[in-house]
Amino acid sequence: MRVRQIGDSGPTVSVVGLGCNNFGWRVDEAGTRGVVDAALDAGITLFDTAEMYGDGDSELFLGSALKGRRDRAVIATKFGWQLPSGDGAPPGGSREYIRGAIEGSLRRLGTEYVDLYQYHRPDGVTPIGETLAALSELVDEGKVRYIGSSRRTAAQVIEADAVARELGVHRFVSAQNQYSWLAREAEEELLPACERLGIGLIPFFPLARGLLTGKYRRGEPPPEGTRLAVQGSDADDVTWDRIEALEAFASDRGLTLLDVAIGGLAAQPAVCSVIAGATRPEQVRANAAAGAWEPSATDLAELRSL
Repeated sequence: MRVRQIGDSGPTVSVVGLGCNNFGWRVDEAGTRGVVDAALDAGITLFDTAEMYGDGDSELFLGSALKGRRDRAVIATKFGWQLPSGDGAPPGGSREYIRGAIEGSLRRLGTEYVDLYQYHRPDGVTPIGETLAALSELVDEGKVRYIGSSRRTAAQVIEADAVARELGVHRFVSAQNQYSWLAREAEEELLPACERLGIGLIPFFPLARGLLTGKYRRGEPPPEGTRLAVQGSDADDVTWDRIEALEAFASDRGLTLLDVAIGGLAAQPAVCSVIAGATRPEQVRANAAAGAWEPSATDLAELRSL
């Protein structure tokens, strides 16, 4: 497994990471351990979860699975999905919320520190300076090693970086946003901004909710037990045209669609680790193997033109 630094100052992580959003919802504690075992065996070091995944059970199950081998993992979790409500709950980006949230995450994960603590989504009311100052306190206290953001626009990422520099507090080293070969909006402004600022991009949904795994075919029912068999799909003919073009690109090179979906994305500027979810050990092994493909400049030019 290749490794790469997150941005210009973050931790070193595996090029393929494990998204832990299924833990606690679709995967029980025993299943989580099996997936985590397979990830570690494959060389995956980045485990990305959140306080709200599985209503807290994702952190709990992940912490249990990593017990006794914490030093092999870079644990990334997120806070602040909650938005302000009328019941007096503090906004997700406020200092009050952050101080309580980190204690809950540390307890569930069974660890003394989080490697990467990420602001899950902007709450729309808390000044970013307050959020950054509160997160910097956690870094200085040793409860958090690095901080990052999620679901922020390019303009918001740029603003947060400027405010951190102005205040002299710790900067976001990462940005976690949706990015796949079927959802390429990040290429317009976010990727260039991250590259310029030395911020690592961590794409989520790199497999487009399963459409880029190679399991599905136009006009055919999804295989039983798959995500789309349960949730359905709204993929239209234009989307299927793009999927089939990507499959042809992969076939011409002796690759799978999964290789292109993960390995190709990992080759984009500023991308540091591609986090893909898994519910079974064989899925995480396949995702890890897909990260081995390193496209040439010609491959990338053709891939981007599809």
